[in-house]
Amino acid sequence: QIAQLSFARYHHARYGSSGHIFQGRFKHFPVQPGRHFLTVMRYVERNALNANLVRAAEEWPWTSLYERGSKQASPTLLSPLPVTLPEDWVRHVNQPLSAKESFRLAVSSKRGRPFGTKKWAHRTAHRLGLLSTLRKRGRPPKLDGKAGEMCPDPFFRGGRFPQS
Repeated sequence: QIAQLSFARYHHARYGSSGHIFQGRFKHFPVQPGRHFLTVMRYVERNALNANLVRAAEEWPWTSLYERGSKQASPTLLSPLPVTLPEDWVRHVNQPLSAKESFRLAVSSKRGRPFGTKKWAHRTAHRLGLLSTLRKRGRPPKLDGKAGEMCPDPFFRGGRFPQS
């Protein structure tokens, strides 16, 4: 964040501009380790392929996939991967994501919703104060419950209507 702020000041001074520089372009959301991390990594490493800039994802020189496959003595990766890649990772990256994977990634990116199993996403959203990312957009439906009755929304005060 400090680096972005410093760069923003430099950019505005240099070009006489103002406002957000990277607005709307870069997204972030919590990702569950393991296969969900691999799905996000696969999505990122496929970007050039999806944009028809290359015939195979590993041909794009500005990705970690290219770096890991390069013949250099020491690739210029910033850090080791937090997971072990499957043996057929390159082939897997070159396969399109399923409709379900694409949809879930789009929702997580757009809403900042944690990406992982349902249980993990709920726990993470609760821990990070992201419960609103799990709910539908817009005003919630009116509830006609009495105090102490079970509420249909499990995140609403422990699952019960508040006492009067």
